[in-house]
Amino acid sequence: MSQEKFNLQKVHQCFEQSLCGEDDVAIDAYLEAFKELYKFFSLMGTIFGFVSSDVKEKVEILEKLRQQKDNPDKFETIQGMMEYEQEANLLTKKGYVSGSRTLLRLHRGLDFIYVFLKRMGELDAPDANTNGICQSAYNETLAQFHPWLIRKGANVAMYALPARDQLLDRVCVDTSEAISLLPSMLVATRKVYDRTQELYTKFDLHGLP
Repeated sequence: MSQEKFNLQKVHQCFEQSLCGEDDVAIDAYLEAFKELYKFFSLMGTIFGFVSSDVKEKVEILEKLRQQKDNPDKFETIQGMMEYEQEANLLTKKGYVSGSRTLLRLHRGLDFIYVFLKRMGELDAPDANTNGICQSAYNETLAQFHPWLIRKGANVAMYALPARDQLLDRVCVDTSEAISLLPSMLVATRKVYDRTQELYTKFDLHGLP
């Protein structure tokens, strides 16, 4: 059975839906967007194994926090979650799996995804190479938080990335539609990233271990 293709429109819609209030982000819609992004990475196979396995794990942790019997409402939005975990001193509690810490890993990954897809959208030829832009996007973002061995393995794996349209053919249902939808999807992605970044700054949680 073939794996379901990546739906760029769904990512756009979910990220748009996640924007709530003036400066908050709804966690359910955020996670739905990430489930779709997970398809993108898993369809690429082992090339993005270092990202896809981490995304799947972190999404599952946050979904469990949303589904728990005690205080699921505290995890409705990113700001609400940060306030709750900080005020209840849960961020330093031994044995507690922090939602704020878990989401920080997804947030860092979103920076990489955004930069990579933005640069891919700027390629002006169907047969343009994607490995160079992927390596630079990774080295400027996510690589800062990875140990040397993962960085080396990721950069080597990226050499196997196909040309732009080959890559989109592999992961998307319709390549031309994906290219036309990409700019609006990136706008929504950037809004979500910036709001989340501001919340981590507001609560001084960028340095969570």
